[in-house]
Amino acid sequence: MFRDRVHAGRLLAEELSEELVGRPDAVVFGIPRGGVIVAAQIAHKLSLPLDVIVTSKIGAPGNPEYAIGAVDPDGAVTQNVCAGYSMPELERLGRPVRDKVRRRLDLYRPGRGLDIDVEGRTVVLVDDGIATGLTTFAAVDYLRSKGVARLILAVPVISADAAQVMRSRVDRLVALEEPEVFYAVGQFYREFGQTSDDEVLHALGE
Repeated sequence: MFRDRVHAGRLLAEELSEELVGRPDAVVFGIPRGGVIVAAQIAHKLSLPLDVIVTSKIGAPGNPEYAIGAVDPDGAVTQNVCAGYSMPELERLGRPVRDKVRRRLDLYRPGRGLDIDVEGRTVVLVDDGIATGLTTFAAVDYLRSKGVARLILAVPVISADAAQVMRSRVDRLVALEEPEVFYAVGQFYREFGQTSDDEVLHALGE
């Protein structure tokens, strides 16, 4: 469907161009790591500033790929209510994840702390694809808490179930594909290698 993340970002930029090109109040945020590569194409094509918002999932004990919660840049925990874990359990299991988020913030945004000046602005939040969306929920809640005026979620592909939920959480969802059958984000890309920290830093530097 998409050649790679750069191709997906360019297609999304085309979808967003009429609404957002050159808007002084708009900013693009990518979710690391892969989402930053997609976001960089949007920011470049629409002449908008690019920033990063770091969230990370809390994996289930014994099954780290299954997200039972997620941590935002302030360390707040978003709960997967279907997973059956209490908030005290998530707070305990989320401690190493908080450390991971802080390390990435220090790497990607040195000297800038955790606060992002988005109050009263239009924010385009970008990821490379969404299956269940828990880390994206954490990013959305975080941005809402910072006083965003308008929140647009832009993704190349999102599962139909997640899209239905996301539309109730953001002002606008821009998705190029919303498949009913969704196993993993990578199935919709010809090239979907792991994005390195160096690639993220290069995108942010540009």
